[in-house]
Amino acid sequence: MSAPPRIHHLDCGTMCPHGLVGLGLAPRDPGHLVAHCLLIEAPDGLVLVDTGYGTGDVAAPRRLGPARHLLGARLDPQQTAVERVRALGHDPADVRHVLITHLDLDHAGGLGDFPNATVHLHAPELAAARARRGDTKLRYRPAQWAHGPRWAPHATLDGDRWMGFERASLVEDVGVDIALVPLPGHSAGHAGYAIDTGAGWLLHAGDAFLHPDEIATPPVRSRGLRAYHRVNSADHRLLGENAARLGDLTRDHGAEVDVFCSHDAVALRRRQSA
Repeated sequence: MSAPPRIHHLDCGTMCPHGLVGLGLAPRDPGHLVAHCLLIEAPDGLVLVDTGYGTGDVAAPRRLGPARHLLGARLDPQQTAVERVRALGHDPADVRHVLITHLDLDHAGGLGDFPNATVHLHAPELAAARARRGDTKLRYRPAQWAHGPRWAPHATLDGDRWMGFERASLVEDVGVDIALVPLPGHSAGHAGYAIDTGAGWLLHAGDAFLHPDEIATPPVRSRGLRAYHRVNSADHRLLGENAARLGDLTRDHGAEVDVFCSHDAVALRRRQSA
């Protein structure tokens, strides 16, 4: 990597699930959750990590289904990733790669706003989204990818590891070292992305945890939050195991790796101000 990449922390969605706040999802910032995305200025173009809600969601909220009401989604066109990219002075057409932690409606809504980008994700996630079995019909909304993205599914490679985690692969041809790190549990193919900043690593862990206290030492998880994870996890055991491993990572390598999740408004604001 010739020079450290410039990385922007974006807020690409507001959710006000007031009932979930009472479960301990956002006690430090009552009233809303965010959709924390990244824009990376790479030598060969722009890279997005997750997209939040998109202009298609704003124009046709019903395509989100009943989950829109459960999440309390506030659909603001100025919060879409495509408008965030423009506000930073970039052409959205320069977004060459989109890295998706998972295809839940609050993470993949903006895919259609970047139709020429290659969309990277963990292969089991794409398979699960296409199958849409059982209650996953609420979380996966095919209208968000009806434009036919250029999918780049990554399969886990045995023996290739990052900080003790399995690593699916490096994202190629972006000029920045970015590793897709499998973190299944919340969804079948959920993944995080580790980005080499030149001064350490950023790990966008998606929904592998929902509050930083879950990966604290010792971890703290309210009864309501535990119940939420049981109901909303494809594999609750794997979710817990990966949260524990992320806790170990922050304890043992906190000076080298900055770990954050998708929906913590306080953590997002802190990184934006920094």
